[in-house]
Amino acid sequence: MSSPAQRKTLSPLADLIFLSRWLQAPLYVGLIVAQVVYVYRFLVELWHLIGFAVLGHLPPSSVPAGVNDTETIVMLTVLGLIDVVMIANLLIMVIVGGYETFVSRLNLKNHPDQPEWLSHVNAGVLKVKLAMALIGISSIHLLKTFINADKMSEQTMKWQVIIHITFVLSAVVLAWIDKLTRHPARDVEIAH
Repeated sequence: MSSPAQRKTLSPLADLIFLSRWLQAPLYVGLIVAQVVYVYRFLVELWHLIGFAVLGHLPPSSVPAGVNDTETIVMLTVLGLIDVVMIANLLIMVIVGGYETFVSRLNLKNHPDQPEWLSHVNAGVLKVKLAMALIGISSIHLLKTFINADKMSEQTMKWQVIIHITFVLSAVVLAWIDKLTRHPARDVEIAH
């Protein structure tokens, strides 16, 4: 760590611009609150699933329209739970990775719980990871649509497939751009 004497003196404007990164901190706190909401929604849906398994009924708001098959109801509910978990994972990547990349270091070196991916996160890697998470979430929605295909319009299914393919192509392009802009010297340094 550098001492104040070693730190290069910034102009007041440069200092203000550099300090402005802290304006993002409340945004990450807000995402933590959103994470709490997702945990609550997960627990409510899990409780409904347990109630269905034990008592054989779900609240009307939890049953997709026109679905009466027990196996389909359980499968759609479980896919809904997986969807919530994947969105929560996306939130964690944005909160931890975004804060570390754009606001301040978390100083987690040698912490036993440090996520493996955080040791080499940068804006490009974060974008690719987020794109992959969106593909996973889109895949769950598409699977739910196909399971419930007889209740969905052909137009809706077509647009969901097109949107999913767009997510996949976007992720491929982001990964390709990240690979093109990578600096070999930096990659060697990260590997050691």
